[in-house]
Amino acid sequence: MNIQQRIEAFSELGNKIRNISEKEFENLCIHAKNNNSWFVESSIQHALNGINQFLTKSDLERWTSKYSLDNTSKTIGIVMAGNIPLVGFHDLLCILISGHKAMIKVSSQDEYLMKHICNLLIELNSEFKKQITFVDRLANMDAIIATGSDNTSRYFEYYFSKYPNIIRRNRTSVGILTGEEAEDDLKSLGDDIFTYFGLGCRNVSKIFIPKGYDLNTFFGAIEQFNEVRHHHKYNNNYEYNKSIYLVNNEKHLDNGFLLLKESPDLVSPISVLYYEYYETDKALQLTLDKQVEKVQCIVSKKGFLTGSLPFGQAQSPGLDDYADNVDTMKFLESL
Repeated sequence: MNIQQRIEAFSELGNKIRNISEKEFENLCIHAKNNNSWFVESSIQHALNGINQFLTKSDLERWTSKYSLDNTSKTIGIVMAGNIPLVGFHDLLCILISGHKAMIKVSSQDEYLMKHICNLLIELNSEFKKQITFVDRLANMDAIIATGSDNTSRYFEYYFSKYPNIIRRNRTSVGILTGEEAEDDLKSLGDDIFTYFGLGCRNVSKIFIPKGYDLNTFFGAIEQFNEVRHHHKYNNNYEYNKSIYLVNNEKHLDNGFLLLKESPDLVSPISVLYYEYYETDKALQLTLDKQVEKVQCIVSKKGFLTGSLPFGQAQSPGLDDYADNVDTMKFLESL
């Protein structure tokens, strides 16, 4: 396949996803939830919407035109995460549209969805059958892209150090409040916090607030997200963290489905949102600069802070929004 044929196939995949029938979607959700009970219908729908928004011919042509994709085909191993639905899709897209072969170690937590998408792609162009392989153990590849935690990344570095690689570690996202946000701004921030129940690296797990900020304003605006309590796993996390704070007499705020705790840390447990006060914009920037290696994205009102996204946009990455800010296409181009 040449680049144009690959673009056509992925564009058609986008059309197929956009036009999925109600029955097909329901069946997809049933199987996916059997793999991972965090994968509720709204999460799967959000993941599919995120994919099909950039699987258009014009966007794919614009994106790929910036790279030289005439290299000899290599076999690229992928260790996929399974924390949110189809989280490994962008890596798969980069590899296949570059003309390389994908050797996939899929997460057991997201096995059905990923294999389903690959089968759709093969239906659209049978040549992809030669380019996609699912394996239990990675071996005999030319390069590796592995996504995991800080702990598993050390394992990846040890075992895959001889290969050209991209190895990703824990990251999270943060929100910046100034006190001038309208209720709709805070509701949009709620999307950044609660989409996928806070399980993704693009989920906001901490907010920075100015001294004197009234957190009741924030609590009032996000009340519409209280339905997360109806999910048994989320509620178990909420009840557990709440009991820990109460037993240890740790100061926290509680609105019935989210716990707010002041902390210098970035990564909060599920059902907990950390917050930290700042006194000046300069002091805030210094704090963020120190933690740049741990932050996936920053959200603020209308993206006013340099390099930040508007509230509500954290979970809608584009083709150019590479994980850990490492250009996957450039990496593949260099092989």
